[in-house]
Amino acid sequence: MIRTVAIAAFMLSLTPLAIAQHATDRRPDSFVDVATIAPGLLVEARYATAHNFVGARIDGYERPICYLTRPAATALAHVVADLEPRGLTIKVFDCYRPARAVAHFVRWARNLRDEKMKAEFYPHVEKRDLFSEGYIAARSGHSRGSTADLTLARRSDGKELDMGTPFDFFSPRSWPSDKSIDGGARANRALLAQAMRRRGFMAYDKEWWHFTLRREPYPQTYFDFPVR
Repeated sequence: MIRTVAIAAFMLSLTPLAIAQHATDRRPDSFVDVATIAPGLLVEARYATAHNFVGARIDGYERPICYLTRPAATALAHVVADLEPRGLTIKVFDCYRPARAVAHFVRWARNLRDEKMKAEFYPHVEKRDLFSEGYIAARSGHSRGSTADLTLARRSDGKELDMGTPFDFFSPRSWPSDKSIDGGARANRALLAQAMRRRGFMAYDKEWWHFTLRREPYPQTYFDFPVR
């Protein structure tokens, strides 16, 4: 009950600047479909499918497209180009995330009886603790348009490199600093982080797959146009 009240209070605390973009369904011209400028990029838009921690397509995801602000899209395209000589590329799981999708996550989190995806995505964390432990937030940097969830994959066949855990695996084992995974997976995480850092992205300390452009153009604006 305390957590539910806290979440509701947090949502009510959003500033006018933060919610200014919620009224429109039109994609701003400053957002780009990254696949159109990054040849070889792979897109597996998990929230446009039922294969995610909720177990259903998430509100606001109508098509499997990776939208990012133009600076973030350009920087990610450079990462893809940098990896080409290694025979590697980037696979994205999520990019821009509508605010309505984050609201969907919040509703799901409040229903503690729905744990149908627990075994795959959060086997070692109680659902009631996903907010307090930082795995889900009531407001997401993804909605600012310069954050992406991604991994490394082979260009030849699209096979993902071993990162020690799957995407969206809510566990300390997914922290970039975790030492329990094997050396090969740690090396792959380091390679991904280095490639992203080189082009201006910063990592998140609880998800090896999560990167945000350091100089993001909309640091205080949370958009809500649908992915279509």
